Formats: sequence, C-alpha cells, structure tokens
Amino acid sequence: MHFQTIQKIIKKEGLIRKYRTRKKNIPYQTKQWMPGEMIEIDVKWVPDRINGDRYYQFTAIDCSSRWRYLNAYPFCSNGSTIKFVKELMMIAPFKIKSIKTDNGCNFTNRYIGHAMSIDPLNVRLHDFDVLCNNLNITHYLIDPGKPAQNGKVERSHRTDQQKFYDEEVFKSFEELKYKLRLWNMFYNNIKHCSLGGKTPNQTLGLF
Repeated sequence: MHFQTIQKIIKKEGLIRKYRTRKKNIPYQTKQWMPGEMIEIDVKWVPDRINGDRYYQFTAIDCSSRWRYLNAYPFCSNGSTIKFVKELMMIAPFKIKSIKTDNGCNFTNRYIGHAMSIDPLNVRLHDFDVLCNNLNITHYLIDPGKPAQNGKVERSHRTDQQKFYDEEVFKSFEELKYKLRLWNMFYNNIKHCSLGGKTPNQTLGLF
C-alpha cells in the first residue's frame, strides 16, 4: 500500500495527535532615542532639472525629535557631504553623537574602496569617516538594499515630494535653496502623531 494512502487512513481514523505550540506575546519596544543620539542622513535628487542642471537635496533628521535640516547642492560628492555635516553641526540645537547613512559612495568606501585597496588590512578611511572621527561621532551604515533601516529620513523624503516638490517650481538654484529653507522651517513646526501632537521644535523646547 502506498504511504500516502496509509497517511489518509490514519488521518481519517483520527489517529494523528495534534500538538499546539503556545506563542509568547512579547511586546515590541522601540528604541527611545535622546535628541542628537541618532541622526539619519540621506540624499534625494531634486526631481526636475533647473536650467538643465541636476541638483541634490541633503537631509538630516533626528530620530528623537524629528527635527530636520535640509540643504541643496550641485553635486552629490564627498565635498558636499562634508560641507552639509559641518553646517548641521553649527545649526543643530543638540550635540550629535551618531549618524546613520546608506552605503552611497559619498558616505563610505566599504564596498568599493576595500575591494580596490592594495592593502585590504590597511584601507584608507573615507573622507566622511575621517570627519566623523574628528568630531567624535559614530558612523553607522544600514545593510545594503535595506532602505527601511533609514526609515525616518526615507519617510520625510516622501513628504518632501508630496508637499514640496509636487507643488513648487524653481527658476534657479538660488530659488530652490531659498524655498527649501522656508519648507524646512515649516516642517519643523508641523505637529507629529509620533511626538504626541507636538512639533519638532516644541519637542526640543525651542518654541
């Protein structure tokens, strides 16, 4: 007799004992960050070219207060990244302890420089890592292909697209920077459900 036939007979006669596993209800607790303890940084292409030129929006968001700093640059380069972080350090209303980024070449050479290095055990540090070391800031990298690990800055970029870029037109790079600065000021005064109905500025006690 075929084994499948035997299984059907055993099941029909109720000779199979069912075991139930009890699931443990473990409540999920999110990390409660302090202001400046973790800053997510990412780059977004400005959707439309301005006078034929491509520009880039750099974004930094505090995981605790959702406070943001934005600025636009003509290049997505190491130099623009370093300039942005130095500006952020000057304007941030808190001390920055750590930064989390994706694996873009303007943030790390872990997946490019290491493979091309003559001495893999003595790899030249990326300019961004050198800056972070000098400022005593810990630099974290998300896993490749996992943008959700930088979820707060990714979500804020969707808000930028829907509430800013889809509604604004820019005739020059200077106009883009000006309107982006106004939009950033407005964003930091928007109430967030995750902040209990407070704005980022109110959470930090700025207003």
